Amino acid sequence: MNVEVGFMLKKIISVALMPLSIGLIIMIIALLFFGLNRANIGKKLLKLSIFWLVLISWAPFANLMLKPLESAYPKLEKIPDNIEYILLLGGDRDKRAWEALRLYHKIPKVKIITSGYSLHDKLSDANKTAQLLIESGIPREKILMQEEAKTTFEEAVWMKKRVGDKPFILITAGYHMPRAYRLFKKAGLNPIPAPADFSRPQEYGFFSMLQSVHLRDTEHAWHEYFGLLVYKLQGKI
Repeated sequence: MNVEVGFMLKKIISVALMPLSIGLIIMIIALLFFGLNRANIGKKLLKLSIFWLVLISWAPFANLMLKPLESAYPKLEKIPDNIEYILLLGGDRDKRAWEALRLYHKIPKVKIITSGYSLHDKLSDANKTAQLLIESGIPREKILMQEEAKTTFEEAVWMKKRVGDKPFILITAGYHMPRAYRLFKKAGLNPIPAPADFSRPQEYGFFSMLQSVHLRDTEHAWHEYFGLLVYKLQGKI
C-alpha cells in the first residue's frame, strides 16, 4: 500500500473511532432503525447517543480520562546541563514551545529540534515552530527541523539515527508523554521527559457538560489510550 494512502487511511479510521464520531454513528444507526419502523430500538439508540455525547463533554469525565496520563510525569525542574538536544514534538506553538524556550536558556550549548509533518500547508509544523523560536531570540543555527516523520514512531526512528543512546530532553503534551516516552525507550533511546501543555480542566460541577473544551480533552485522552493499545499490540512499546 502506498505510504500516503496508508497514512490517510489510518487517519480516517482514527477519526471514525473518536468519541464524538462514535456518538454520531450511534445516532445515525438510531435514525436508520426509525426509518425501518423499528422505533423501539431507534429510541434506545437515540437515548444512548445523547447520553454518550453529554458524558464525553462533561468536565468530571474529561478529568477522569486525562488524570492518569497527565500525572505520569512531573514538570521538569531538575534540569541537566550536559544535554545536547531538546526534541519539541508536534506543532503546538502556543504552549509547548514556551517550555522549549525555558529549558533552552538553562542549558548551555543545547540545540532544539522542532518536528511536525505538513499535511495541508506549504510549511510544516516543524518549520512554523522554528520560525516562532527564531522570532523569540533563539539563533537559527541552534534549531534543527524534522519535517518528514508523520507519527511518533517515525519520530523515534529518526531520533535514534541522530542521537543514538545519548540522553535528550523530550517535550510534548502531558497527555501524550506516556505514549511518546514508552515508544522512545522501546526504540533504544534515552529521553528525559519534560511534559508541557497540561490541559486538565479545573471545573468539576454537575452542569459542566456540553462544552467543547471538555470534549476536546476527552478526545485527546481517548486518542492516547487508543494509541497505547495499538502500539502495544504492534510491539512498539
